[in-house]
Amino acid sequence: MKKDVQDLFPTRLERKLGMFERIDPVVFTDEAERSNGPLSEAQVREYEEKGFLSFEGFFDREEMEAFIQELREYEQDEDLKLSEGTILEPGREEIRSIFGIHEISERFSRLTRDPRLLAMVEQLLGRGIYIHQSRINYKPGFKGKGFDWHSDFETWHSEDGMPRMRSLSCSIILTDNGEFNGPLMLIPGSHRYFVPCVGRTPTDNYKESLKSQDVGVPDNASLRELMLKGDIEAPKGPAGTLVMFECNTMHGSNINMSCWPRSNLFFVYNSVENGLMNPFCGNRPRPEFLANRSDWNPLKPVG
Repeated sequence: MKKDVQDLFPTRLERKLGMFERIDPVVFTDEAERSNGPLSEAQVREYEEKGFLSFEGFFDREEMEAFIQELREYEQDEDLKLSEGTILEPGREEIRSIFGIHEISERFSRLTRDPRLLAMVEQLLGRGIYIHQSRINYKPGFKGKGFDWHSDFETWHSEDGMPRMRSLSCSIILTDNGEFNGPLMLIPGSHRYFVPCVGRTPTDNYKESLKSQDVGVPDNASLRELMLKGDIEAPKGPAGTLVMFECNTMHGSNINMSCWPRSNLFFVYNSVENGLMNPFCGNRPRPEFLANRSDWNPLKPVG
C-alpha cells in the first residue's frame, strides 16, 4: 500500500463543498498510443466527452451462454449466499451482488484478461492495469431494487484510498437489459466534475451501503445541474453487450418492475500507477473482495 498523500478530492465532510472540475485527464495515453488500439479516434473522443462507451452485442450470445449457466447455479448456491462477498437484498433471500467473482470462477477470471477488453482499457488508461474489484449485480423480476445515483470514484477514493481518477468499469450484460428491467443509467459529461458528499463514513459502512447507500450520495442540486448539462442515457442490449464507463461518471439504476431478470457483470480496471493508499475517510480499509490491495501485477491477456 502506498504512503499517504494530499487529499485532492475532499468528501464525506460535515459541511457541503461545491462540486468542482476534475483535475485528472480522462484518457491517459499520448497521441500515438491513443491511435494505436481497437478504439477509433471518434470512440476515444466520445469516451473523453461523455465518460462512457456502449457496444451492443460485443460478445456473441453463444460466448455468454456458459457464463449465464454459471450465473443460474450461483443463484441456487446456499453456501455462496452465506459468503461475506455475497450481498442479499434487504429483508430478502435474493442475491443483490456477488463480489470477487473473478476469484470465485476461473471462467470469469479468464474473461478479465480477454485481449479484446485489455486492449481497449490500456488504450484509455495506459499500459499496466489490474483488477481493483469485480462483481455481478442481480435484479430479479419484480423484486430487484435499484442503485442510487453515485460516482464509484467517490467511494473508492474515500473508503479504499484510490488517489486519482485513473480507473474504469467494464459492464457486461449477462441477461438482456431493456427499458423496463432497471438498466444502467449514466449522466453524460458528469465525469468532468467531482461532487463532494456530506456525512462522516461510519465504521464498516460497506455492510449497509452495499444494500442501501446513505453515505456518499450526491446532493440533488448537483445532480440536477449535471443532468441539465448532459441529460441521462441508458445503454440497453442483449446478453454480451458491453458498457465501459469512467470511474467518476455518475450512474445508477431503477428497480426492476418487470418479470424479466437483469444481471450485469462488472470488472473494474485500475492503473498500476494508481495503487491504493490508506482510505481518505480515515477508517480502516474495506475487505479485499471490495478493494484489491494484494495483487497489483499487470494483467496479461489470455491466449
